[in-house]
Amino acid sequence: MNDFGKVAVLMGGSSAEREISLLSGKAVLAALLREGVDAHAFDPSARNLWDLKTEGYARAFIALHGRYGEDGTVQGALETLAIPYTGSGVMASAIAMDKWRSKMIWLASGLPSPRYQMLDRQTDLAKVADELGLPLIVKPAREGSSLGVSRVDSLAAMAPAYAAAAGYDPLVLAEEFVAGQELTAAFLGERVLPLVRIDAPQGAYDYHNKYFTDAVRYHCPAPIAPEIAAEIHRVCLAAFRALGCRGWGRLDLILRPDGRFFLLEMNTVPGMTDHSLVPMAARAAGMSFSELALGILAEARLG
Repeated sequence: MNDFGKVAVLMGGSSAEREISLLSGKAVLAALLREGVDAHAFDPSARNLWDLKTEGYARAFIALHGRYGEDGTVQGALETLAIPYTGSGVMASAIAMDKWRSKMIWLASGLPSPRYQMLDRQTDLAKVADELGLPLIVKPAREGSSLGVSRVDSLAAMAPAYAAAAGYDPLVLAEEFVAGQELTAAFLGERVLPLVRIDAPQGAYDYHNKYFTDAVRYHCPAPIAPEIAAEIHRVCLAAFRALGCRGWGRLDLILRPDGRFFLLEMNTVPGMTDHSLVPMAARAAGMSFSELALGILAEARLG
């Protein structure tokens, strides 16, 4: 047995990523139970969070993705209830969920991220396409799992891409397209785990391919030069710290053929499914899924 006390695995929720959250939460719950943790499933969309206090929960493992679980909302509630929780705190969770404000902090800190512009209904889309160049990426600022994300190859596709993104979030950004290897850097505590390279069919690492097919190929550790990998680790750790993140997380980036790389977005509650990247990186570092789940839980805290 261990001394974690009674643990709630928060899963499900009411965001657009509910389905994936349930997959992540069930996998985490099973792993913790295998390790003798007194862990229980808890869906905040079906129960009052106050029940965590009245039922004597000592810690919360947050496996909620997207709105209300990854954006500082549930973190603030747990702070109020004085129940230590996994992952980043209120401020870092809110900022990291917002791709626009994350980019502003990274760029102000001298960290590399693609050029971008914010879009609204009055934006001159032709001017944006001209300034950023085509192709470009249009995406909601505060959504995950590639929901509402479009690659735009023609001016005619700009308006539909904006509408698709705005269906998820009124904050929409257009981002310069950077061609190269898609990589992700996972964190556990202050440790950067081995990089993962993602090879998706036609470059479409979308919601369906992320979770429901075996069409994507993963390489971990990513086959890149050691000196480039070391620099990516250094910059990613700086990006993690610049947002104030803690506990664990995953940063997505693009590596160009010339060795330059660009930060795309931070995930403070990454997926923990059988297709997920953090467990893959942990395996490459010699950690089982159960060891990873315990390691994340051990980092739970307040403040």
